[in-house]
Amino acid sequence: MNLIIKSATILDPSSPYHQKTKDVLIENGLISKISNSITNPSDYQEIKLENLHISQGWFDTSVCFGEPGFEERETIENGLKTAAKSGFTAVAVNPNTFPVADNKSAIEFIKNRALGSATSLYPIGNLTKGAQSHDLAELFDMQNSGAIAFGDYNQSIGNANLLKIALQYTQNFDGLVLSFPQDNSIAVEGLVNEEENSTRLGLKGIPALAEEMQIARDLFILEYTGGKLHIPTISTEKSVQLIKNAKKKGLNVTCSVAAHHLILTDDELKEFNSNTKVLPPLRISRDCKALIKGLKEGVIDMITSDHNPIDIEHKKVEFFNAKFGTIGLESLFGALNKVVGLETLIKCLTTQPKERFNIKYATIAEGNKADLTLFNPDIEYIFTIKNIVSTSKNAVFMNKKMNGEVYGIIANNKAII
Repeated sequence: MNLIIKSATILDPSSPYHQKTKDVLIENGLISKISNSITNPSDYQEIKLENLHISQGWFDTSVCFGEPGFEERETIENGLKTAAKSGFTAVAVNPNTFPVADNKSAIEFIKNRALGSATSLYPIGNLTKGAQSHDLAELFDMQNSGAIAFGDYNQSIGNANLLKIALQYTQNFDGLVLSFPQDNSIAVEGLVNEEENSTRLGLKGIPALAEEMQIARDLFILEYTGGKLHIPTISTEKSVQLIKNAKKKGLNVTCSVAAHHLILTDDELKEFNSNTKVLPPLRISRDCKALIKGLKEGVIDMITSDHNPIDIEHKKVEFFNAKFGTIGLESLFGALNKVVGLETLIKCLTTQPKERFNIKYATIAEGNKADLTLFNPDIEYIFTIKNIVSTSKNAVFMNKKMNGEVYGIIANNKAII
């Protein structure tokens, strides 16, 4: 692949060209020259786009595809196409498949299905066999086959001793353990955030306490065992404070936040739209503000779409029967760009998550691999079904105003524009 990107504003704090507008020459997948103006050497393709900005390629740490087992929700092929058009050059894929990804063969199958794609796929292996929270899965074998972390998607580890053993065992091979933040003995059969709106609407609530108690427990265990712990998709003000205190103690813990938890509150529930049924549930405005503050202070390390396609038969039903989950790859950038600030957003989609999940990356500089996201941060539009590339259409941001549009990616010697 040979091409020239014309007049692109580079956003990469680790690059000598940060915040400068340059031409970028890419030859055979490598950045061969960056200059104010580059003459086309051999009739290469030229990319000229309005208000073009580029950054290091984005990485989403929590994405679900249906394959194997739930291809009606999303295939790996279309999921990676969606990710590429949404600006992501790499995604970590959760193991909520059928069968679940709790062994090396399952990890190898998922990786092989992604060969040749512009967007790189990194599997997350199940922490426990069958995602049943009884016995540890084949963690070491899965890591050797390409798994970058271990966790049971949206399922908490009820057995505290199992988490203790996992954190101790994974230190032998520098494994990363994920622990979903929900105490099921408190959440029980809750559907939404336990607050005024849940009472008004007559819906069973999941109190913030369920999340915070689980995080407190996990951090106590981490302090005892050592190891590497990642807490995905936190959603409450106290959760931010708990993790902030743990980091001050020097514990090796990181956390992420889902895009919808930064913007949307449980006020969205008033029309009983099942697309608003997510896990953790949408909280209140005080929590949103605390999460944004946590991002800007560096307490929260990364942002995820928590992209979870659900087919219409399991989503467009009564609220009680609908499955938890929303798609989010296509809407993440436009939803968050003006809310958290462009530089904070890019940092939480590039260097910070890649370092934690041990994904190699290169700064935007001559001689380095071209792994780039292309976007315009100033376009405004309304997010509708025509903006959805995913097979499933369960979008919590449907009909919401977006600020910023992704043009595509250049990665793995391919251009998706």
